[in-house]
Amino acid sequence: MGLMQALKSLDAFPRAEEHLLQKTKSGALVSIVGLVIMATLFFHELTYYLSTYTVHQMEVDLKRGETLPIHINMTFPSLPCDVLSVDAIDMSGKHEVDLDTNIWKLRLNSDGHIIGTEYLSDLVEKEHAAHGHDDHKDHHEESDHKIELHSFDKEAENMIERVKRALANGEGCRVYGVLDVQRVAGNFHISVHGLNIFVALMIFEGSSHVNVSHIIHNLSFGPEYPGIHNPLDGTMRILHGASGTFKYYIKIVPTEYKYISKDVLPTNQFSVTEYFSPINEFDRKWPAVYFLYDLSPITVTIREERHSFLHFITRLCAILGGTFALTGMLDRWMYRFIEAVTKPSGRSILR
Repeated sequence: MGLMQALKSLDAFPRAEEHLLQKTKSGALVSIVGLVIMATLFFHELTYYLSTYTVHQMEVDLKRGETLPIHINMTFPSLPCDVLSVDAIDMSGKHEVDLDTNIWKLRLNSDGHIIGTEYLSDLVEKEHAAHGHDDHKDHHEESDHKIELHSFDKEAENMIERVKRALANGEGCRVYGVLDVQRVAGNFHISVHGLNIFVALMIFEGSSHVNVSHIIHNLSFGPEYPGIHNPLDGTMRILHGASGTFKYYIKIVPTEYKYISKDVLPTNQFSVTEYFSPINEFDRKWPAVYFLYDLSPITVTIREERHSFLHFITRLCAILGGTFALTGMLDRWMYRFIEAVTKPSGRSILR
């Protein structure tokens, strides 16, 4: 018997007798408010538990022999598609001029709308001779060919006439696609360098009349992952009455994104700085938009993680228990306040 009494004395939750319990309107109000608060906090904690957070780690990049995908989506509102070319060069010495594989060009009118589906793409393995290129097409700054103006064939003359007509109509060009380059430092640039030097002079009458105004809709170096930020997306550089060369210096950071499902997405982040070099009418250089990139030796690993279930239960107990204790205190205070206000004072009884 004494043991049972000792156990009862340890009860932290004593029960009051039924006739001593009293239900009040204020207590009902506090209970409703408390239930609403607890339900709100419960769903907030549940959402917090089900959501993921990311952990960043850095290590030395050990990848070798892979290619680097470059996703391009740009608009040149002042240059027709016939004169634009995408050229690439890297530190290994590989130099490609007027790339057409996986690169498409859309002709745009002065309002930015696409003109005709027949000009949808700059077809793979197109005949460069149709543009007067043949096998002698080189960068303007490196070309030493001496070609007389009278040697232009009929195709070149037609192209010059077509481009001049497009310039007069305010045509532009949208260039988009994917470049697969070697995973070494290098650059790619979009310009009129694919043209024969004398053809370019016949069209523009000098390098200072080439307007390389551009809008970068998207530039990335791999697939996108949640939260990625490409700093050049939405960049707009419009020239008025001037010409020059834009250079974007890009530092690429190899990145791996590991989803909560254990899937791994290899991609790249990058940072960029920008430089503009104006060109006057006496310069021999031709305007262009350069993207000069280099790779960081450090790889960033971003890993999705979720909070532990024990952490969720601990926070849930703390929130629900704290809310229950707080509403109990509030109920007692309200009850005593209402009782003090409504209870008649001793003086009024004597009177």
